Amino acid sequence: MHRVRVVTRIDECRDIWQQVIPDEYITDLWEVRACFQQYYKRRPVFIVAEDQGGICGLMPLSWIDESRNYGYFPGETWNGKTWLEQNRIYASNRSVMHDLIRHCPPRFSLRYLSASVSTPAITAAVDEIGYVFLPEYYNYDMENYFREFSHKSIKQILREVSNIENMGTTYRYDKIADFGLLLEMNIKRFGSESYFYDNRFRESFKSLISFLAEKDWLRFTTLLINDEPAAVDMGCLYRGVYTLMAGATSSKYPGVAKVINLHHMKRACQERMQQVDFMCGDFTWKKIFHLSPRPLFLLSNIAAKVSLAGIDKFTRRAANV
Repeated sequence: MHRVRVVTRIDECRDIWQQVIPDEYITDLWEVRACFQQYYKRRPVFIVAEDQGGICGLMPLSWIDESRNYGYFPGETWNGKTWLEQNRIYASNRSVMHDLIRHCPPRFSLRYLSASVSTPAITAAVDEIGYVFLPEYYNYDMENYFREFSHKSIKQILREVSNIENMGTTYRYDKIADFGLLLEMNIKRFGSESYFYDNRFRESFKSLISFLAEKDWLRFTTLLINDEPAAVDMGCLYRGVYTLMAGATSSKYPGVAKVINLHHMKRACQERMQQVDFMCGDFTWKKIFHLSPRPLFLLSNIAAKVSLAGIDKFTRRAANV
């Protein structure tokens, strides 16, 4: 038997999170979530199931004022949708999972749920597709990777890259001050559609950068053409996974995104990384580059996409990614 209760004190929420959420991905870390909680200041509502052995279920929610619904903690939003990926629901068995859902407050929408959930999960709709590059699959050799393409396709890609590199490209690494360039270029390119247009998101990222730098996980990559910044990417290397979290390119150099992204992949092979996570986002270059798709899922009673049937479908999908 288990009981379900609601926890709203942030210190108790932290203790519960750190007890049951594994630290597999960078976004599993409470410290990363806290960077966003610090500036969004959402009210946490953790649905917690407990039995005689302790915590056996957790659904961590936050109340999002703008959209008037609950989202996944910490409820950081852009255009009304949360941004952090690889979100988890923890349950020791399907009965606990059902009870967590039954005790959820009205109007919840949980995005980017991980396909690698190791506990019984409900059937959920595909939210978006993330894309990863797996160096080991190609024996850490970019030539093996290039063989996946048709001769015509890879020739065209490498020609585009070569044309830009012939302009005089150089790279600089781990200059934190280049975050200012990233902000400037990103907002100039996307305006109010930029993540960083929202001061809360911008300040959260500054806090995140400080945390990652302290742990020596932070990576900045700046591509210069004739000493002029043409692209800036911010990422982190955690447990062999290189996650590209934010980036910006200059409109002056069309196609420069392909150059810096291919550079990340080459570097991942050289350093024998486990994977490069380019995250979600429907950018055409990700499909063109033959990256491995990895679906993330949505659980919502707003969109009426929740089904309590087919409990193990989540796990089966994960196995096919």
